Amino acid sequence: MTTFKNLPCICLLMYIFISCHNNKTDMKLQNYPSTQKVDTIHNYFGTEVPDPYFWLEDDRSKETEDWVNAQNKVTNHYLSQIPYHQETTKELTKLWNYEKISTPFQKNGITYFYKNNGLDNHSILFAKDGNNEVEILNPNTFSDDGSTSLAGTYFSPNGKYLGYLISENGSDWRKAIVKDLKTGEIISDTLSNLKFSPITWKGDEGFYYSSYDKPNGSALSTKTDQHKVYYHRLGTPQSQDKVIFGKDEKYRYIYPQISKNNKYLFISAANTTSGNKVFIKDLSTGKTTTLVDYLDADYHLVDSKDDELYIYTNDEAPNGKLIRINAKKPQIKNAKTIIPTNEMSLSMSKGGGYLFAHYLKDAITEIIQFDYQGNKVRKIELPENSSVYGFSGDEDNDILYYSYQNYISPKAVNSFSPQTGISNIFWEPKLQFSPSDFTSKQVFYYSKDGTKIPMIISHKKGIKIDGKSPTILYGYGGFNVSLTPSFNPAMLHWMNKGGIYAVPNIRGGGEYGKEWHIAGTQLQKQNVFDDFIAAAEYLIKEKYTSSEHLAIRGRSNGGLLVGAVMTQRPDLIKVALPGVGVLDMLRYHTFTAGAGWSYDYGTADQSVEMFNYLKGYSPLHNINSDTKYPATMVLTADHDDRVVPAHSFKFGATLQEKQAGEAPILIRIETDGGHGAGLSTEKAIQAASDELSFAWYHLFDELN
Repeated sequence: MTTFKNLPCICLLMYIFISCHNNKTDMKLQNYPSTQKVDTIHNYFGTEVPDPYFWLEDDRSKETEDWVNAQNKVTNHYLSQIPYHQETTKELTKLWNYEKISTPFQKNGITYFYKNNGLDNHSILFAKDGNNEVEILNPNTFSDDGSTSLAGTYFSPNGKYLGYLISENGSDWRKAIVKDLKTGEIISDTLSNLKFSPITWKGDEGFYYSSYDKPNGSALSTKTDQHKVYYHRLGTPQSQDKVIFGKDEKYRYIYPQISKNNKYLFISAANTTSGNKVFIKDLSTGKTTTLVDYLDADYHLVDSKDDELYIYTNDEAPNGKLIRINAKKPQIKNAKTIIPTNEMSLSMSKGGGYLFAHYLKDAITEIIQFDYQGNKVRKIELPENSSVYGFSGDEDNDILYYSYQNYISPKAVNSFSPQTGISNIFWEPKLQFSPSDFTSKQVFYYSKDGTKIPMIISHKKGIKIDGKSPTILYGYGGFNVSLTPSFNPAMLHWMNKGGIYAVPNIRGGGEYGKEWHIAGTQLQKQNVFDDFIAAAEYLIKEKYTSSEHLAIRGRSNGGLLVGAVMTQRPDLIKVALPGVGVLDMLRYHTFTAGAGWSYDYGTADQSVEMFNYLKGYSPLHNINSDTKYPATMVLTADHDDRVVPAHSFKFGATLQEKQAGEAPILIRIETDGGHGAGLSTEKAIQAASDELSFAWYHLFDELN
């Protein structure tokens, strides 16, 4: 039986002195909201694990809503006392306010790109006609408050229609809308409840998409387990859409992709975020053939030419390779290697009749152009120490585009001729600061087990390296995701004030291929935390900062990273900023599509060994009542249906209950927001202001 017990308010009244313009301000923390406890017990292999804040998993209850409002009230009151909080918002707004455009792309001779004039909540899709820019789609008109965002655009092959997805309140559930590009009219019905899906056009007559059955419980937290592929014919209601794949076979993630000749449907089917089976459906006969019948490797369709399919895989090639298979003879044994694996991690793009191999060398981009026979055409000269995206388009494009950026320079765009290899500046941002005032330096350090790890450290030129610089250490470490240099106005503001920003490329990511990823998964997950801890120790040893001046920050899987490190080494840091984190490692797989993360994490139901390992580092289950934890702001959103906010709710409530020190434990809950994608500019600026003001106060002003 579950019963509720009223907890007394945790009366924690802090008076912290802040030095700002020679004035001292008393920082007062209001009493934390009274958080009820329940007697819920979960049993794992005979071990009982209490879950006293289990009730916070109910995102639809009035009690949870009231608790959220009460926590936000405490957080907002605390932040409002920081004298420069509003000024930080103004400074960030100024830094954010410059024109930005995406990497352009061509469809049927028309160049498209997204543009944000500076402070638009969402970027607008334009077509370039000569010297004129024609607005095609403006997501800022979707909602008055910017809570509805554009989540994907997909042009029909002949450019007649634009199918696009929208997300409401940041949810992963999407709606699909089709626009006639000639008339500007919305045609057909709006499709609902798409999730983890592209729109894959079959000519101009219809398209394929993927979704789950809408859950009976909360759409934001109930487990979604069986993905299905549907076909929608324009002009017909969604109720008539036919299931193409997944009705009988059970997979969590299914992605359809059609060949350019409309003859074959390439179907990727997976149960976790790594490894997929591949099926090829002949659309003329309706016959489906299995190309890959195991889940041990990744296969992704890069391009097709007639019956030839060009596929990226890391099967027996940990860093990736490109193979070619004939769709009429779809057996792996018939595959021919076009671009072999080498010592660098590979990803692929195509355009202008060529293939482009995107390599990572110590997390920095290198690109080599190949023809379709695998012959090297050229190595492309790129800006130094940058992340480069693009070199993608249709076969008949005579010009391709690529963008480049790093930690101190925002995105700029070049055009590229695939025939001559010549690049030209297409667009550069007009800035109110000079990137040359800042510096980024890559260093290497060694983790606990001797593994060599790269890290890029960025700061303003001329600052003192004396161990006193407020520093943000940011990390991710999972799901084969590579952290490459990227520009963030918030971090520029941080550096401009004299702070340091450091990003290590820890295990669990994809910077060095599949083996690097696997080294940070399941029973090796502690490697990720050790790598991050070693990064912090390096920064301290080399006098970039000290424990008193160090903050750690991460989101999603990076939120788990922060939660694990702050509970394992609370002495190492002064501030923790876990965002939308996976913090309850015993129950993460019971929410939405969380079971698909088991490749990286394993599950508590898997085995006694896996349960004990997860419980050993799960941030929620490793909070002790005799430990002084760093000043913490837990960040989440009430409509996050990727990593449900219950993770952060339970973690924050437990920290507030058990904190033995005087540092505040705050929870910032974005209302009408999701996991992060599609967040409006206004909300992004405010969130950054809250984080940076909180961090700067505790890393600098509190000590001076």
